[in-house]
Amino acid sequence: MQPISMESTRKKTFLIGCAVVINEVQSFVNSSSLTCKTIDAGLHLHPEQLKSYLQQAIDEHDGGFDTIVLGFGLCSNAVLGLKSRTSILVVPRVDDCIAMLLGSQAHYKKEMAKAPGTYFLSKGWIDAGITIMDEIRQMAERYGVERARKIQQKMFGHYTRLVYIASENEDQEACRQVSRQAAATLELEYQELKGSRRLLQAMIDGSWDDGFIVVEPGKDITLADFKAFNPMPEERKLSQ
Repeated sequence: MQPISMESTRKKTFLIGCAVVINEVQSFVNSSSLTCKTIDAGLHLHPEQLKSYLQQAIDEHDGGFDTIVLGFGLCSNAVLGLKSRTSILVVPRVDDCIAMLLGSQAHYKKEMAKAPGTYFLSKGWIDAGITIMDEIRQMAERYGVERARKIQQKMFGHYTRLVYIASENEDQEACRQVSRQAAATLELEYQELKGSRRLLQAMIDGSWDDGFIVVEPGKDITLADFKAFNPMPEERKLSQ
């Protein structure tokens, strides 16, 4: 698929994303030039609710914008079936926002191949308050410390490392400390990876190549769209 220019429709493009993606995008894009809607990041834990909220957001802005960009990946199939009556839908061809923060689906797969039991953190996830440590605190408040510890072992026992994705945002040190503490608490190996804005920048610029799904009005997003992936040159290098 040929890249689609966004120049003529920039002011008529609408971005829908979770707080993690929106905050990252707004760190390098002038907010006055970007029209967007933020979806509660906690809805990632409830895919059917997320699907409903996304379709509602699309319907509310359908017709008002030439293009609606979804700052989501497959996200537990939450985007499957979404459609717009009159606007073009664009969604990154990735599993979730972790791949977006790393810059490509290939980079994400490479890291997961190294250690399938990897828990990722980023400044956006920490700021949103939906990290592994937040889950543990909530369980302790609900079930008590001892029972929460047993649940914790069952839920997180398969993890072997915690990776903090350091974006180009300022003020990363506080998030690094939170991540290191989480790794120590869960007895996981701590690592840090440098994030990349490449995919997020392309999403905003309109450089929608094979790394993106572009859906015409009236058609819905399908699983086949995500499987029809041809890595870009730099992604092929990462997957080798």
